[in-house]
Amino acid sequence: MSLHSSPTGTAKTELQAPRGAAEAHRPLASGLRRWLYVGLAGIFVGLGLLGVALPGLPTTPFLLVASYLLLRSSPRLHRRLLNSKTFGPTLRDWDKHRGLRRRTKTVAIIACGIMVAISVATGALPWPGRLLVAAAGAYGIWFVSRLPVVPD
Repeated sequence: MSLHSSPTGTAKTELQAPRGAAEAHRPLASGLRRWLYVGLAGIFVGLGLLGVALPGLPTTPFLLVASYLLLRSSPRLHRRLLNSKTFGPTLRDWDKHRGLRRRTKTVAIIACGIMVAISVATGALPWPGRLLVAAAGAYGIWFVSRLPVVPD
């Protein structure tokens, strides 16, 4: 809470904006930059949609970048993304709490582990490449496991 003086000289109490809402008060991009942001956001949403269907292609990082770009260029499209049934809940959790729900974390960790194991076991990569895939997967699993859990 913060205190502000009113024109009459009395103090009034005002709640601070939640973490995600503070970002909404940033100035919007305009002109060519705005269209560039919207276009890039469209590409990242498309990559996120591909990530739903293609194993090994992440979804959430692409959507977080798209959300960032839309927040700064098109509030209407940003609201649409946050209200989508497929991606909205995870993006809203990240925006508000900077974390993931337990089920989302569990699915992400298991899916990553399975995809890395399949890639290492059946991939046509030389051993150094397989070690690199395993290391990248281990880092991804470690990173996701350290994210805060959002209560249900």
